[in-house]
Formats: sequence, C-alpha cells, structure tokens
Amino acid sequence: MRTPYRQTDHAAELARLRAAIEAAGDVVYEWNLADDTVAWLGDTAAMFAPPRNGPPATGDALASCVHPDDVRRRQKVLSDHLKRGLAYDVEYRIRTEDGQYQWVHDRGAVDAGHGGAVLKLSGTLRLVTDRKEREARLEYLANFDELTGHYNKVRLRDDLDKTVAEALRTGDGGAFVVFGIDQLAMINSAYGYQAGDRVLCELGSRLDECLRASDTIGRISGDRFGAVLARVDQKTAVRAAERVVHEIRRKPVETGAGPVRVTGSAGVCMFPDQATAALDAMAKAEGALRQAKVQGRNRCGLYEVTEAQRETYRASMGIGDEVQQAMKEGRLAFAYQPIVAAGDHTPVFHECLLRLHRPDGEVVSAGKFVPVIEQIGLMRALDRRVLDLAVDELSKYPDATLAINISGLTATERSWQRALVAKLKDRADLARRMIIEITETAALNDIDETARFISAAQDLGCRVALDDFGAGYTTFRHLKALTVDIVKIDGSFVRDIAEDPHNQLFVRNLIALARSLNLVTVAECVETAEEARVLAAEGAELLQGYHFGRPSLGAPWPERPPAKVVDLADWDFPTKNAAR
Repeated sequence: MRTPYRQTDHAAELARLRAAIEAAGDVVYEWNLADDTVAWLGDTAAMFAPPRNGPPATGDALASCVHPDDVRRRQKVLSDHLKRGLAYDVEYRIRTEDGQYQWVHDRGAVDAGHGGAVLKLSGTLRLVTDRKEREARLEYLANFDELTGHYNKVRLRDDLDKTVAEALRTGDGGAFVVFGIDQLAMINSAYGYQAGDRVLCELGSRLDECLRASDTIGRISGDRFGAVLARVDQKTAVRAAERVVHEIRRKPVETGAGPVRVTGSAGVCMFPDQATAALDAMAKAEGALRQAKVQGRNRCGLYEVTEAQRETYRASMGIGDEVQQAMKEGRLAFAYQPIVAAGDHTPVFHECLLRLHRPDGEVVSAGKFVPVIEQIGLMRALDRRVLDLAVDELSKYPDATLAINISGLTATERSWQRALVAKLKDRADLARRMIIEITETAALNDIDETARFISAAQDLGCRVALDDFGAGYTTFRHLKALTVDIVKIDGSFVRDIAEDPHNQLFVRNLIALARSLNLVTVAECVETAEEARVLAAEGAELLQGYHFGRPSLGAPWPERPPAKVVDLADWDFPTKNAAR
C-alpha cells in the first residue's frame, strides 16, 4: 500500500535542499517573468550583504545591481537564451548594499507554459570573486612586473615588435633604450634587498617623469629597464637617455636604510637603421649599455658600428651561418669531461662541452663560436639543440649522468623551459640524471626569473648547478633565493691554490657558504695532484680539470664498462654527511 506523502516530509526535504545549497555556496532563484518577482533560496546575505533590505525582490532590482560594464553582456546572454534557446550561462559583477562589487556565475533555464509562453527563469548564482581575482592577478603578472608595475619583458618586447614593424612600414625612426642601475648587487649587499627594491621602483618613477607619455616602459631584468621611443631621431633619443641618467644621479633615493646615492647607465639602439627586429634592437641596446659601463658607468652609450666592427660582424654572421648549417646536418656533438669524487677520484658525472665538426674533419671548440652565437641572437636555438643532444645521450646510455650548459638568456626564456618540460615530464629516469648549469653572473641579472626556472627544472627531477661560483657578488641571500643543488667554484680561485694562501682562504669561505645551505661543491680547473689534495682537505666534494681528464669526443661509458658512472642521485657525499 502506498504511503501518503506528508507535509513533514516536504519540510524535511526542503530543509535538506536548503542545507545542500548553502553548503555549496550557491543561491537559487526563481524569476517570475509575468509579474517580475524573484524568489530566493540560500544564503542571500553573503551574496548581497549586508541584508538591510534583503535580496532584490524583482528582476529590475536585480538588473540595477549589475555592474554598468557588465549590463550589456548579461542582457545579450539572457536575450539569446529567451529568443534563440542558447544556454544562459554568464559571469558578471553585482553591487552589494555596502557599495562593493562581487563576481557571480549565473546559470539558469526558462520554464515555458503549455502554450509555449515563457513563465519563469530558474537558476543559481554562485560567488566566484576569489577565482576572478586570481585570474586577474595571473593576467596582470603575464603583462606587468610585480615590483614596479611597469610592463614585463615579454609585453615590452611585443610592443617593440609592433613599433619596429610600424617604423619599417612608414620610414619613421625610433629607438630602444636600456637603462641599468650601476652596482645594484652591491646596494643589495650593503643595504638589503628592500633598499634595492626601493631603488628599482624609484628608477621606474623617474623614467615616467623624464620620458613622454607615449613612450613604453618595461622592466626587462633584475636591474634593467627598457623604453620604446617611437618617432624620434638619434639626437632626441640620446638626449632623452642622458636626461634619465642625470635624473638618477641628481638626488639620492630614500630607503628604509636611509638615503642611497645611485647612478645609472643607458644604452641606445636606433631602429630600423641599426635593427629591424625587436630581439636585435634589444641585444644591441644591451651592448651599448655594457660599453657605457666599461667606460666608467654613469653615462649613456650609443650603438655604433665602425668599419672594423662591420668586418667583425660579417665574420660573426659567417660563423652563425656555419653553426646553423651544422645544426641542420647533425654536425654538433658533445665532448665529455669527468667530474670526480674528491676522495677516490671516481667519476660521478660528466660535463657536456659542445663541439662543431667541419666537413673537412676539423673539430671546433665551443669557445670559438658560442660567444658569437650569443651576440647575433642564435643562442636559444643552440641551447635547444644542446637539450636534444643531452636527452638522446641519456636515453642511449642509462649509466650516464650529464651536465649541460645553457646561457643566461635561455635560463629566463619560457619557450626553452616548455621544451624541457615536454622532453622530461614523463621521463623521470632521464631527468634525475640531468644537471643544468647556469653561470653565476647570468643568474644574478634576473634572480626572480632564474629562481622560477630552477624551481621548474627541479620539479621535473633535474638538478641545477651554479657555474663560476665566486666570480660575481653571490651572497647567502642569493643562494637561498636560487635554491640550486650544486655550486662550481670558479677556476680562477683554484689555480695555484697549493701556493696561494689568499685563494685557499677564499675557497674555504665559499665551501663554508655552500655547506651552510647543504649544497654540493665542485672545484673546477684542477690541474695537479697537489691542487686536488688541497681542495679535498678544504672540503670540496667533487673535482674537475685536466688532471682527471680532458674533454673527449665519444661517450666514455662503453669504452670503460668496469668503471660504471655513479648516479648523482645515489652518490653519498662523505664530507656533507660528516658536516651533518
């Protein structure tokens, strides 16, 4: 016998429905289109707080709460639903009674009567303010520098691309100018990072004051800003850059550590006369900035090409063509140099050093073509080839652990990071046997971007080494921020260490700094047994240099099967363990 439905059952069911809706954070509404009344179910106080007058009682009242910028979009979606049967699914902002706006996700459907006439619209509102704010922040960070609020490097380069293209089309001149704070690393070390950040923000403000409103400004790395100046001649561009340099030094920057006197330098590249692409203009402006710093800093440099420089540039382009052809024909290969344990000199991993094989059989070392490739803007393509070669070698030799070198430009280039992820995201067996080396000076140029790159590589299982450690201004704070796994002590401090007490003291301090952060230390350029002995005594864990082997072509593993290469992931570092 069928049990009669009781009113108490309906009340319990409604209570459960109300509880479920409130738990989900939704508000249910029924909009009667005939008399324009709206009935609500759920926590309307959170949606329209504070509830002095309650939620909107009519459709018109609800529409009046919608943000003016969102009214047309909501109305179009509603009209398309009522007239064409398209889904009613829209996000918009509603005003609460305290005058604030909250984002809501509104989904619903009409209920038509027997004659087909629309009777009511039933739907749900869900608060999505947190998600929209996160999305807005991500969109902001994709275009703007978080510290200064100016464009970031990617957005600035896009604007430069468009401006250069426009200059090529119209024949108007323009300039790209790079501004850099002189000795920012020293300011950070002397006064702290907060003072350095304040200096950077002040530089951005002074750029805003000195340049035109139509000029585009962006932060392109740790201590440098770039500016795109459209429709200017060389004289005007140089005068603008010099005005900024003067304004930087004119008055100290007020920081929490007190006033800090700062100087800056600038580099100017004119387009399209000196550059016909954004990357070319940026590279040449950077070159002019470096020249200004070499000449004493606190000045403006202009990219200029002498006849001798033109000859050098033509030769460089020839080398670039040769390297590109070698990449196409598979004539780039690795030479391997062992990195050994300081105790028993067992190979722990090998560093991959690039070599170019010419058609006549000559082998060209990386030092003869990599600097040129960096200057003419082909380093990203070369580093991509290095990645491909390393992955192939690791796949071919399961006993190998390899270290590859990439340029500082590549370390902050998102496309190379994406290639790394694509190659290794499902290959943990390869990732744990790959070490990526970046130079200390390149890492310090843009610590934030480099730290992000290191984190992404480590998430895959790779290890990251800081090369030329000690050659720059690395501090305890820098090492904490960068979170590398290995530091390679610059060879200039290793040479003659057995006789030079100053080098011994410096290396001892570098090793102590690394050990305090539980980092593995490698001493480079070890050429004698006595140097190896002194370094081991000082606490270096790994050694590299001609004393243990010169870079050699061909994989060393098949030739020496008994001396299996030790996987860095499994190797026990006696010195580090003893320190613990």
